[in-house]
Amino acid sequence: MQFEGSSKYVATRELMIAVNAAITLERPLLIKGEPGTGKTMLAYEVANALNKKLFTWHIKSTTKAQQGLYEYDAVSRLRDSQLGEEKVHDIANYIKKGSLWEAFDAEEQVVLLIDEIDKADIEFPNDLLQELDKMEFYCYELRKTIKAKKRPIVIITSNNEKELPDAFLRRCFFHYIRFPDRNTMKFITEVHYPSLDRKLMDEALTVFYGIRDISALKKKPSTSELIDWMKLLIVGKVGLDQLEKVDLQKEFPPFLGALLKSEQDMERIEKMQRRYN
Repeated sequence: MQFEGSSKYVATRELMIAVNAAITLERPLLIKGEPGTGKTMLAYEVANALNKKLFTWHIKSTTKAQQGLYEYDAVSRLRDSQLGEEKVHDIANYIKKGSLWEAFDAEEQVVLLIDEIDKADIEFPNDLLQELDKMEFYCYELRKTIKAKKRPIVIITSNNEKELPDAFLRRCFFHYIRFPDRNTMKFITEVHYPSLDRKLMDEALTVFYGIRDISALKKKPSTSELIDWMKLLIVGKVGLDQLEKVDLQKEFPPFLGALLKSEQDMERIEKMQRRYN
């Protein structure tokens, strides 16, 4: 079964090739790109399009690789032993399965999302090399090896905040999601707002890409922020005439707070406007 995008997700030909190549090679698919370009949503849409269950592991700065495998709750076992609980004799009652273990346990092939891997410690990817390569790990408490019943489709996302180790990269199929050009963005917008007036969309995209073209922005607005902004334009009943009059060198467009998320970027536009006024 091949991934060909979905009615809710506009995938480029290159992205579809990358997904299918990773599935064929049985390698994790490492997806990089600007925040808001649909990296995380890709895993959801792949699972939906291929009719497979999705397991997610959202990484934080404090996440350890072991948490994706399992965690042993020794404190609860000690407390239960003091209370004379019968279940204390079976250590399996105190093993909490992580996302990898759950994906390995599935009877059918599943999709496993490891989201924003670059948020964790630099050693985090190396700590998962064996598990992602061999699709197995050893549980010391149970004294047994846990092997994947069906090799999952692994999708790993990164915002490129940290360099990932070479040994980890060698085991992945890599794809960078480039920021959508104007025509692709039209398709994406139409998926979310099929009844949106085309002239209004064109003017909104002109404003949006005009903001992205401003140099030295700390954070350029992303696809997800454009979709939010479009919703506000519709709910706020912003007309075509209002958008046509927008000149970034003179004034802010309506609902700019949906596009820019820092006071530094707001100040940059204000300085630009003062230079031209």
